[in-house]
Amino acid sequence: MKRVLVTGGAGYVGAVLVPKLLEAGYQVKVIDLYIYGQNVLEAVKNNPRLREIKGDIRDQELLKKEIPGTDAIIHLACISNDPSYELNPALAKSINYDAFLPLVSIAKQNKVKRFIFASSSSVYGVKSEPEVTEELSLEPLTDYSKYKALCEEFVLKERSDDFTVLVLRPATVCGYSPRLRLDLTVNILTNHAINKGKITVFGGEQKRPNIHIEDIAELYVRALAYSKEKIAGKIFNVGYQNYKLKDIAGMVKKVIKRNDLTVEITESDDKRSYCISSEKIKRELGFVPRHTVEDAVEDLKRAFEGGRVPNALNDIRYYNIKTMQAMNLS
Repeated sequence: MKRVLVTGGAGYVGAVLVPKLLEAGYQVKVIDLYIYGQNVLEAVKNNPRLREIKGDIRDQELLKKEIPGTDAIIHLACISNDPSYELNPALAKSINYDAFLPLVSIAKQNKVKRFIFASSSSVYGVKSEPEVTEELSLEPLTDYSKYKALCEEFVLKERSDDFTVLVLRPATVCGYSPRLRLDLTVNILTNHAINKGKITVFGGEQKRPNIHIEDIAELYVRALAYSKEKIAGKIFNVGYQNYKLKDIAGMVKKVIKRNDLTVEITESDDKRSYCISSEKIKRELGFVPRHTVEDAVEDLKRAFEGGRVPNALNDIRYYNIKTMQAMNLS
């Protein structure tokens, strides 16, 4: 399992994952549109085991050219989250779903041994159960989550003795990445705390599951080494603890330690609250996150203070929707 293709390898998670794969000794091929910048993987660009391809996963000829000889695929590429998806539903479907079906088929035809799919914990919709486990029904509320669920269904049907499929349903990722996103809950609150001196929380009682970016990237690396018997055809939630939004704001305030920092709670019509259980992955794979939400805030704080996040409030590259609009992808 030495030759790995990462779709979306220059994205938020990919930019942390790819260096970890190289450090672990893998030969890594990245296919990405690089719409958030060409220098995302600058720190490892000269590694002889890395090959970067600026390309579109909807290009089946490209896939037929680049997939042969690949041992494993980690599929991260997608139009991420509901607001970005809704900018251009047809475009998003073409990338998130329509391109996925031939990708899986071409992978299987070319004897790829392992396919790891990054789904989402949003596929459950809103549940009344206090802990959402993998056995519960899927009730996606948006097109983004609906097509994630349909991709799961398709790829799991394609699994075989020679084609090992693993589906992961991560919580909301947080923390610093060279391809930083500042449109995710913990990252938004930290950015505003540092650069505005004020955190605004809409609602506050809603719960959100979180996973540190270092942990989810580490899990993808580990997923290449788990025995087939442990992961074949399996689905795992991947999160840390489920926190209320107001409690996340409190964590940010505690870590930032600005005397003038204020937290304002405002009313919100958004009552969505998610609580996922990650007990199954702990029980079956022994995977337990090693980093906390506070660690993510600390990492972001160091990045801001070290000048690694210039013009954080206005630079569109940190915001998926703004970048898509500027590139006329909406």
